[in-house]
Order: sequence, then C-alpha cells, then structure tokens
Amino acid sequence: MSSSTEQHGVDEEFEHQPVPLSHRHSLSSVAAVWFGFPMIITNAVFGGVIAYNLGFVRALIAISIGNAILLAYVGTLSFIAGNTGRNFALMAERTFGKKGYVITSGFLATVVVGWYAFQTGLTGTTVHASFGWNETATIVGATLLFTAVTYMGIRALSIVGMIAAPMYVILAVVALVMIGADHPLSSVLTYDGAGAASVMSFGGAVTLVVATFADSGTMTADFTRWARDGRNAVYATLTAFPFANMIAQLVGMVIVCAGAAAAPATSGGDFMPVLTSHGGALSVIALVFVFVNLGSVCTHCLYNGAVGWGRIAKRRMRTMTIALGLLGGVVAVAGVWSLFLNWLNLLGVFVPPIGAVIIVDQLMIRHYAVDEDVPNFRGTAFLAWACGAVVAICVHEMAPWFPEAVAGMLSGGLTYFALSQKSKRVVRREDGTANT
Repeated sequence: MSSSTEQHGVDEEFEHQPVPLSHRHSLSSVAAVWFGFPMIITNAVFGGVIAYNLGFVRALIAISIGNAILLAYVGTLSFIAGNTGRNFALMAERTFGKKGYVITSGFLATVVVGWYAFQTGLTGTTVHASFGWNETATIVGATLLFTAVTYMGIRALSIVGMIAAPMYVILAVVALVMIGADHPLSSVLTYDGAGAASVMSFGGAVTLVVATFADSGTMTADFTRWARDGRNAVYATLTAFPFANMIAQLVGMVIVCAGAAAAPATSGGDFMPVLTSHGGALSVIALVFVFVNLGSVCTHCLYNGAVGWGRIAKRRMRTMTIALGLLGGVVAVAGVWSLFLNWLNLLGVFVPPIGAVIIVDQLMIRHYAVDEDVPNFRGTAFLAWACGAVVAICVHEMAPWFPEAVAGMLSGGLTYFALSQKSKRVVRREDGTANT
C-alpha cells in the first residue's frame, strides 16, 4: 500500500513530519480551504456589531485594518509553512522547544476545540430557533456529521470550502435584495452608529476582527503546509484576508446600517431570519446552509485541534478527530456559548504573541530551514510570549483606543528579538569570538 495512504484507505495527514513536496496540493485546493473558512454567518454578526457601535465609515476602516493585520500575520506564518511543510506543532517545537511546544500547541489546540464546540452548539440553537427542531438532537447530529467530515482530512476541508463560500455569497445577495425591498440601502453610507450607547472602541473593533481568527490564523500552518511553496501559501491566505473575511463582514454591516437588523447590538447582521421568514424552498435551502456554513468553521477548528493534539499525544489525526469531536459535542450540549465573550478576550490577549515570537524566531533569528539542535525549553520564547500578553492586557485596560492584539504582537516579537540578540552577545563573549 502507498506510503501516502493509511490502512483505512484515506490520505496520510503527516501529523509528525513535514509534508513532502510530492504530496503537496494545488493553489486552488489550498486556497479553497482558507477561502471558505471566513464565509460564515458569525462574521456577518461581528461585522454588524462593529457597524452598530462605530457607524459605517469607521467600521469599514476598522475591519480593513484588522484584515490587513491578519494578512500580514497569517500570511507570514503561511510563508514559513509552505516553505517547510511543517504543521503548527512542528513549527512551535523549533521555537519553544522539544517539550515546551506542548504548552503553546496544546493551548491553541484546546482553544480551537472550544470554538468547534461553540459553533456546533450554535448550529443546534440556530436550527431550533429557525425551524423548531429539537436542539439537543440537532447538536448530536451535527457533532457526528462534522466529525465524519473532518475525519476525511484536508481534502474534505477543501471541498467544504468550495461549497460554503459560493453558497454564502448567493444567499447573502438574496437576503440583501429582500431587505432592499423594505429598507433604503442608500442610507448605509451615512449610518452613524449607536453614538453614546456604543460600548466598543475603535481599537476594540480592530481587536475583534483579529481575534476571530487569531487561533486558526496562528495555526494556519496546518492548512498551508500543503501548498507547493511559500509563495502559494501566501496567495492562499490572501483569498481569506482580506477578501473572504471582508465580504462576510460587509454583508453584516450593510444589514445593520440599512436598519434591517432585529438586534444589532447582539446579533449584528445575522441574515438567517430573513431567509427563513419566507418559507418554502428558500427555508429548505437555508437549513442546508446552516449545516454547510457552520460546518465549515467546525471542521476547520476540529482539524486544527486534531493535528495539534495528535502531535502531542503521538497519535493519528483521525484518532484525535473522533475523540475531540465527540468531546466537543458533549461540551456543546452543555451550553458552551455562554462563554463566548470570554473566548474572544482570551484570544485577543494571549494568542497573537505566540505567532509573533515564531515569526521573529524563524525569519530573523534562526532560519526555518536550518537543521540545528532544539532545546527542551527555550526560555526566551516563553518570556517574550508572557511579555506580549501582559502588554496586551495593559493596553486593554488603559488604552482601549489601541488594538490590544497588535500591541501583543509587537511587544512579544520585539521582546523576543531583543532577548535573542542579548543571548547572542553573551555567547560571543563566552566563546571569545567577539568583544561586545
């Protein structure tokens, strides 16, 4: 049997080694994985919430800045992944250490499983509210479906993306046409937002945009390691940030700014009620859309978690998919969505510095392609991560006008660079090779 095929007849996922060049995928295949990921109802909700708080023009600037940050951040990590074929855990191992990576990789792999559980629970809630189906039974069915799709591996995620993205665009356009019949879309550009009732700063809005993909964006290597090279990996990322992500957010912004949102402060630009209120064939299509759309998020997050924990536990991705998929389903039934805002705050503060440290380490300090001994723990990397998180927390409390995610990235990366330079000078003095 081919070395690229496991005993059950599906492709090897390379959890414990870089993807060989002979097994890389085309640009369209890798791009489909990322392009279909942000095309979700959740992004319409977030886009609408931001517009409600800031008004259309300021919201547009905020999501543009947030997406530019994501492109630079995720694109750089993808460039490294495409050139090396390493997944996130393997990349983290080189920066944080042969044992230290367990902390960062395990943390992120757990966070994305939490998102998987939340979105699975949201599937049940949405279907129950729109169609009256039993919520618990729907969650159980969604758990089994999403776990089965993820089990098939990266190619299944590509197929899901090819379906989810066009479906989102088509149904979003249908919803906007329906809304335009009753609400003047010409007023969108002049919408000023909630004014004094606003609870979100401009910096908070940028952080929200970054935070929604801080986890899987940091773990982008799990997807883009399949690209033929670093350049193709960046191109694949570009389809998501800014294009797919901004399209999804703009839909929600237009709905809120047109005055068509039922609860703009909390549900933003959710357009599902528009589709389901007309009944008939459109409702059936909307039902399929819920499973495809939220299923795209769930399968991507579960894949990230399974690859990460597979590396840590020295197990196959598919073994961990079953275990984590079912565990997440149990958590979803328990009502994890009550912790939603806590997840976002956690992501905005603690996750971005991890990726920044990896970028500085593997692009500026030690080249990602260099074959060298890796220590069990690299203390400077952890210290820089902690510094980035502390600075982000301080910015959140004392300067909410500035994006805390950006503060965490910059401070974490700069701290690691400074510590690494100091370490090099110490080594040189000890070796007598330099007198600095």
